[in-house]
Amino acid sequence: MSPFNEKDKNPKNCPMTYAMNIIGGKWRLPIIWALHKNGVMRYNALDREIVGITNMMLTQSLRELEANGIILRNQYMEIPPRVEYELTKEGKDLIPALKALAAWGQTQMDQKKSKDQG
Repeated sequence: MSPFNEKDKNPKNCPMTYAMNIIGGKWRLPIIWALHKNGVMRYNALDREIVGITNMMLTQSLRELEANGIILRNQYMEIPPRVEYELTKEGKDLIPALKALAAWGQTQMDQKKSKDQG
């Protein structure tokens, strides 16, 4: 079944739109990928891993991903407090799709490079 239903033009009923509302945005995919590569990470480690992200955007993106069930935030009541992030099952389920997207992107880059050199 196609994710795009021609009879129903309401974007709220489109699975692709729904998915993009969860993972779309400049910083969400890099956060998901960093957690996939590194497993459990603390806030500062994520901040160092994702070049160019501001503290405000990292905090906002983490909250949105947590609210959508993509990441899990574990807070430990220690001194100093410790917070760790990891992918949920739903977040891990995204990884094959992201790998396919990355492979497609690599193919496109290689083709462009070949055209530019040729």
